[in-house]
Amino acid sequence: MTAETLLARYDALLLDLDGTVYRGRDAVPGAVEAVAAARAAGVGIRFVTNNASRAPQEVADHLAEIGFNAVLDEVSTSAQAGAAMVADLVPVGSAVLVLGTDALAHQIELVGLRPVRTADEDVVAVVQGLSQDLGWRELAEACVAIRAGAVWVACNVDLTLPTERGLLPGCGSLVAALRAATDREPLVAGKPATPLLEQAAKSLGAQRPLVVGDRLDTDIAGACHAGMDSLLVLTGVSTEAEALALPPELRPTHVAADLGVLHQLPLNA
Repeated sequence: MTAETLLARYDALLLDLDGTVYRGRDAVPGAVEAVAAARAAGVGIRFVTNNASRAPQEVADHLAEIGFNAVLDEVSTSAQAGAAMVADLVPVGSAVLVLGTDALAHQIELVGLRPVRTADEDVVAVVQGLSQDLGWRELAEACVAIRAGAVWVACNVDLTLPTERGLLPGCGSLVAALRAATDREPLVAGKPATPLLEQAAKSLGAQRPLVVGDRLDTDIAGACHAGMDSLLVLTGVSTEAEALALPPELRPTHVAADLGVLHQLPLNA
């Protein structure tokens, strides 16, 4: 009898992007082949990203360009999850103040809400994602709306954004500014909160998803919070030593050098 591979335990892969399947413009060695083999085995694929600044089609196009043959339906972003959260909380057609890119505003439109950029239009919710052009005036509009009682949803609370110049301020740093100015806490869509992962799994009808990522504080913590198994790959930020230093309930289910482990015999947690 042939021993099962690690992949055979799961019916879906919820894959982080930067540091897991690619680094910058280049695929992580072996990742393209691992994802292709998972597809061939009938395992569902979702590329799950906290990045709320790019449209899902842009993400799919980037992945396709570097060899992953990704299609739009395989992409789940925190902008989509954030928009869905807002839509569950306010009436259809409501005005939602968007702190973020036009891609985030489009996601608000897709769920039947009306994106606006000021607090003067009966705003009932604020949705916040990263935009590199965001400034004081936009934050001030959100501050007015939140203090007036608007629902506040942050697509993610990542404090930093990895770039070729190093770590720069992420969405979470700007969320912190509004938190300080309003004494309010946002609802959060992206990892390590659970909505993004839960929506990605639901879109596949997955019963046994495996969350795969390179960061303990977002990918693996999110999986733990969602009650999902996880695989930490050592191709990005976090290390095996850091994983082992965590309490048992917060550790990844599996740790491996890269995605190639999916088609090998299972590793011990």
